[in-house]
Amino acid sequence: MRPHIEPFCDRDVRFKNMRLPGFATGMRYKMLSFDPETGGCTMSVQLDAGYRQAPGFSWGERELTVIEGELQVGDRTCRKGHYFFLPAGYALPEVRSDKGCLVLEMHNTGEPSHEESTEHHPQAQVDLYHDVDSFMDIPWAMGNVTKPSVAAGCLIKLLNYNPISHAMTFLYCMAPGFWQDNISYHDCAEESYHLWGTSWMMQFGDIPTGGYFWRPAYINHGAFASEFGCIALGRTDSKLFNHFHYNPWSTPVENADRSLARIYQRDPLLYKWAFSKDHNHPHGPEDFEQTMKRRGDEDGHDTEHASDGHRHDHWHGHHHSDHDSPHRHPLDEPHDDHHE
Repeated sequence: MRPHIEPFCDRDVRFKNMRLPGFATGMRYKMLSFDPETGGCTMSVQLDAGYRQAPGFSWGERELTVIEGELQVGDRTCRKGHYFFLPAGYALPEVRSDKGCLVLEMHNTGEPSHEESTEHHPQAQVDLYHDVDSFMDIPWAMGNVTKPSVAAGCLIKLLNYNPISHAMTFLYCMAPGFWQDNISYHDCAEESYHLWGTSWMMQFGDIPTGGYFWRPAYINHGAFASEFGCIALGRTDSKLFNHFHYNPWSTPVENADRSLARIYQRDPLLYKWAFSKDHNHPHGPEDFEQTMKRRGDEDGHDTEHASDGHRHDHWHGHHHSDHDSPHRHPLDEPHDDHHE
């Protein structure tokens, strides 16, 4: 499993020469994330001027996006924003860069490899291959591919979708002035690389051009904002579902329990079959959104909406920072530094 990497910017580290067998000289990389069990990884890669790679295939699934410059793939010239999905065993023709280029490479199922060949591997799922100029040939769509969805102003372009695992690769952008004030986590791992622009996240600060994260499941993130907008490439390793809430101190274990609690409430037979170790259990795991301490109805609070975790009206205008105020909220209390 890849560890949590956030925040990170590849501009802060130096390129290393690629020394794995099969790769041509003139290829340099920055390792962004790495799975020590499978060898899967994500790298930003600099191909020097005059780079040439003989035809061949990778033994693992591979995704490639041109960040800057031009990449020649056979007789085609691919520019900034061009995306490739390469199933394991799919052979590309000669790849070269006459003037050099910067690319993002994702090796999802194994370590980087290159087997020189002009033919696809006999077991390659060649029908899964596709490539596209993602900047020019795909329109932006609303970022509501999942429900509940992100706030208005975040748009996506879907680049790859796995119908079995529901894993996705996509471009996303935040419009200038974008903001979303809740906290979220997911049941899947997700990664992102900022192709251009800067966004901000409450827990991790600014993510600039070249900024990257690999975020395992159940890690809190948000609120979000982008003053001038940004464009990034994102990927999830399974189905994306937004668990939104307003408790910044919940841990990944608590978030996972809450996710299981939602499965238990929505589909108790599925939970019993998949998760329960004791089929005579009196109840499912805790959903902290239902059991956490609530704001009371005293002193004019709008309890009708405060209890659902979605809205809290402050129409009466008191200050929560006043230590003597009877309206002081639990989140104003000091908290232990051990919370993740």
